[in-house]
Amino acid sequence: MYKHILVAIDGSETSEHAFDAALQLAHESGAQLQPLYVVDNPLMAYDAFGYDPTIPRDAFVEEGQRLMADALARMKHENVAGTPRMVDVAPIGEDISERIRITANEFNADLLVLGTHGRRGFKRLFLGSVAERVVRSACCPVLLVPGRQTQTTLVESAKPGHADVAAAMVETPR
Repeated sequence: MYKHILVAIDGSETSEHAFDAALQLAHESGAQLQPLYVVDNPLMAYDAFGYDPTIPRDAFVEEGQRLMADALARMKHENVAGTPRMVDVAPIGEDISERIRITANEFNADLLVLGTHGRRGFKRLFLGSVAERVVRSACCPVLLVPGRQTQTTLVESAKPGHADVAAAMVETPR
């Protein structure tokens, strides 16, 4: 049974589906849930005339606060324990996936839940995948939840004893 579930949220439809799955798992297993919003510090271009790096960062923080308040309200409604958390990516040498992994270790997460867009081929190569990088470096099981509705129940496949894999990815036909 899971005791600490960390779910990454970013305001996308995909992360909403991941949060729904994590909330249901936490409710059913009595686990503590930590929704995590990662503030990605924008590239600092100090030599650009009129560039103020605090403007995009402040927008990220404002969005994160809104998402955390919504997550906390939904957790209280479902009687799920836990506290949403907002963290910043370190300015040098760290990306969102690394910050998720570090935070999961600090939280002693025994399950990570992430949304995935399920991109393939050139799009995945060009855009990269935070979820893929988290899966490759995670020290606990990772449940990848697609943004689109699936015909199977993701929560059932993620229950302890139902899957002995480090990552589960469900995709539907396009």
